[in-house]
Amino acid sequence: MHGEPQTRGIPDPQTGDEPDLLGTPEQGVGNTAAEAEEQPKSRNLAPLRMVFGTAMQYPREIAFAMLALLITSAATLAIPWRFKVIIDEAFGGTATPDDIGTAFKYLLMIVLILGMGTALRFYFVSWLGERVVADIRLKVQNNLLRLSPGFYEVNSPKEISSRMTSDTAVIENVVGTTVSVALRNSLTAIGGIGLLTYLAPSLTLGLLIGIPLVIAPIVFFGRKIRSVSRSSQDRIADVGAYVTEVLSAMKIVQSFGQESREAARFASVVEETFATARRRILLRAAMTSIVILLVFGGVVLVMWRGALAVAEGTISGGTIAAFVLTGGLVAGALGSLTEVYGDLLRGAGAASRLAELLHATPEIAPPARPERLPEPARGSLSFRNVTFRYPARPETAALKDFTLEIEPGETIAIVGPSGAGKSTIFQLVERFYDPQGGTIRLDGVPLTAADPGEVRSRIALVPQDGVLFSANARDNLRYGKWDASDADIWDAARAANAETFLRALPQGLDTYLGEGGTQLSGGQQQRVAIARALLRDAPILLLDEATSALDAESEQLVQQALDKLMANRTTLVIAHRLATVRAADRIVVLEDGRIVEQGTHDALSKAGGLYARLASLQFTNAAA
Repeated sequence: MHGEPQTRGIPDPQTGDEPDLLGTPEQGVGNTAAEAEEQPKSRNLAPLRMVFGTAMQYPREIAFAMLALLITSAATLAIPWRFKVIIDEAFGGTATPDDIGTAFKYLLMIVLILGMGTALRFYFVSWLGERVVADIRLKVQNNLLRLSPGFYEVNSPKEISSRMTSDTAVIENVVGTTVSVALRNSLTAIGGIGLLTYLAPSLTLGLLIGIPLVIAPIVFFGRKIRSVSRSSQDRIADVGAYVTEVLSAMKIVQSFGQESREAARFASVVEETFATARRRILLRAAMTSIVILLVFGGVVLVMWRGALAVAEGTISGGTIAAFVLTGGLVAGALGSLTEVYGDLLRGAGAASRLAELLHATPEIAPPARPERLPEPARGSLSFRNVTFRYPARPETAALKDFTLEIEPGETIAIVGPSGAGKSTIFQLVERFYDPQGGTIRLDGVPLTAADPGEVRSRIALVPQDGVLFSANARDNLRYGKWDASDADIWDAARAANAETFLRALPQGLDTYLGEGGTQLSGGQQQRVAIARALLRDAPILLLDEATSALDAESEQLVQQALDKLMANRTTLVIAHRLATVRAADRIVVLEDGRIVEQGTHDALSKAGGLYARLASLQFTNAAA
């Protein structure tokens, strides 16, 4: 699903009068992968094998690119040679107008060939760069979709996104530019040195000695400038990050009267950016002056020596002109080659980071011979002596010896304080993780023996925040059943109390809902999520309490939709409000990963245990 990018601001906070009966849902493991601040570099070029292996799948385009490369290199070196012929023959004083015309026609033909060859080379190498990046992105994304959610709890999605964008851009530059530049300059340098040797062997020896003297300061200053340029880019990124942060929180800034302070902070960031840019400018100015001195000084010396040779009659004027032009081409080619290796190392680093994502293996995978779930589906769930620890927190058990039998069609409310293990139960039911001990069964089949895809096809989830995608209303509604007809979609929307506002949208179901569904209110987002679950029509329903952050009117509409959704389904509810708890067939109270109480609302209220204390606290605050 695709949609136009939208700018999303900070939503207005909503507070409820009642305290959370069981606290916030259990939080997952935090992201630990650090976001790269600059493009990675590798110590060797081995990781590029993956990149070039992908490029080798397109031999025809590579052949055309190489042919164009040979043509352009040959045409480039042919230009100085034609200048030699023109100066020696056309300007010799004895040439006729036809001779002069012929000489320049050949030069124009070479220029035409160079232009066409350059265009073809640019097209094919750029095509290869884009195609290789597209293929790598597809392979990496396909593998990322196979990985379990646990992978993204220890690997930051933001950092992964950076790899998919900035790292692939580096690879695109390597395939589409760097390699082509390296080959072109290598051919130009080799061919140019051969031509120089043919034109004037003695001058060539002096030129080969002088070229390193020109290249050395370029390399030295180039490294310094690259380092300062990276710092400059970081400072520019700081400006962008600051602007995004402050503008997104403008209501808070103005509410607390912090406009002057934020202006001062921004001025500090901008001045740091300017100071870094000033250092870069000074370095570039110094390098430019030194390079101009060395290059033009070298040209003067070569021409001086050549002029003496012309006066002595040992070489012609055309030869010295061709020599100077070819020498410039060779010096430029060798200078560019010194930069290519650094680009290749950065490309190798980027390829290595992408290869990590490409070769990551899912911890949750179908068994070699998965056991089929029984038909028709019943919707029974069984937890027997389940113990589970999150991989990133092996020292703490999220569930301890957890045993619970859930009958088909039964509604179970799961309550308890924050961190009690409520959300862990949902994640284990959908087999995002496997427990370290005990078994979980769906309709009598152990989850570890079944295909995870088949298990999840029998489950519908309504999350607490009503997750929507940057797409139109239709695609969000049919996300759980992609082949649903518009009639089915409207039936589900009607049952979820969502039909009225969906029909009022400017383009109806074709209306783009914005990033994260920002075109809808919180209650509307929840009702779309409920309609999505209704369309899935699964025998098991998981409700991560969908009404905890809603106003009273929205809560009532959502609760009515939930009542229709829960009918004739096995339902597990992480409960935050007593309206859902009272309607449950059974309430399971968790504390520190263990079941400490279970029963009906009335029975648990009279028991005077943890549930009674939490319920009493909610009633007391609600009355206040």
